[in-house]
Amino acid sequence: MDLSYGPHAETFRGEVRAFLAASWRPGDCRGEALAQHVRAFRTVAAQQGYLYRNVPRRYGGGEQPIDVVRAQVIREEFRRVGAPMEAPGNGTAMLVPTLLERGTEAQRQRFIPPTIAGDLVWGQGYSEPGTGSDLASVRCRGDLVDGRWVINGQKIWTSEGGRATHMFALIRTEPDAPKHEGISYLLIDLDQPGVTRRPIRQMTGGAGFYEFFFDNATTPADWIVGERGQGWRISRTTLKHERANIGSAEGLGAQYEKLVELARTVQRAGRPAIEDPEIRQALIRIEGSVLSHRCSSYRLFSLAAAQEDPGRLGLMMKLFLTETGHEIALLAQELIGDAALLQPAAAGARGRGPEKWLDQIMGSLGNSIAGGASNIQRNIIAERGLGLPRDLAMGGEA
Repeated sequence: MDLSYGPHAETFRGEVRAFLAASWRPGDCRGEALAQHVRAFRTVAAQQGYLYRNVPRRYGGGEQPIDVVRAQVIREEFRRVGAPMEAPGNGTAMLVPTLLERGTEAQRQRFIPPTIAGDLVWGQGYSEPGTGSDLASVRCRGDLVDGRWVINGQKIWTSEGGRATHMFALIRTEPDAPKHEGISYLLIDLDQPGVTRRPIRQMTGGAGFYEFFFDNATTPADWIVGERGQGWRISRTTLKHERANIGSAEGLGAQYEKLVELARTVQRAGRPAIEDPEIRQALIRIEGSVLSHRCSSYRLFSLAAAQEDPGRLGLMMKLFLTETGHEIALLAQELIGDAALLQPAAAGARGRGPEKWLDQIMGSLGNSIAGGASNIQRNIIAERGLGLPRDLAMGGEA
């Protein structure tokens, strides 16, 4: 296996390093000063073509041709010096690529520049009480009245809901149409009368998700992405980008390294847990999964560089990553023992000991739901990747 990028990529790496040496100088900046430095750095990096590479310059992006090798070099070099990549969140990861693919020119001009600048923060308004993974059953309703959509209903499990300024949401605008054809994809300003947000207290003690209630809230008629009733198709575009941004081979490897360090630190029967044969065997099994995921990521990288379709491999990566992450969490839970009974760090505890793992242990359950539940992913792999018939319970034929 040849993991080198070639001489052209290494020349480009030198250019990136020179740019970072000249432009990323946070020094002792803290608080607002650091935030301003990050903002200015991202602007310059985009102008130089290092960030927001797929976003046209007229929207504030780098407007570079697709080049997965150069993109990987940029990620590696930015990570090496701790320089910020694109602003995190639903807006840059999901809405911006959706607007580039399916939005109008006016929508791109209106929403993309302030989103990548961090001025607009987007919540994802998909789930509702009782809908779960069946997003097509949403009931939050929108009626077009005098040039504005009037919205009534509820959304739940909204990430970034506490600081979100706007929401992209699936709203039922055609109540008499079949459920997949009666949904529209609307953009909503959350700072208005008729919008109520409430934090959802999680088992960690934190409140990373919010629920929203809409009581005659409104949004302009032209803040609809796609046509009326096309929201289901638009939402699949957004979910494609969401799944692509959940975790990475580097992130999974870092989790595993921390797990090994935990096994070296905690005691079991008077000796480091890593000396226990059962623990070592469990670590080896997990390491095999981590290395398999990394190898698959290399394959995806090579296929993308060659502009080849990844096929079923692309469908499997999110599922495999979340399943392996859960295995890491389960072993960590066994290793920390009674520390699992302490208060999670998210609830206000400082979490300097093994109990700092509690947030990841509990969060691993949520990762199996985010971006499409694991069982839904298995159905997608079976039907689209392997060509198997639909489940009988889902209307398939024997």
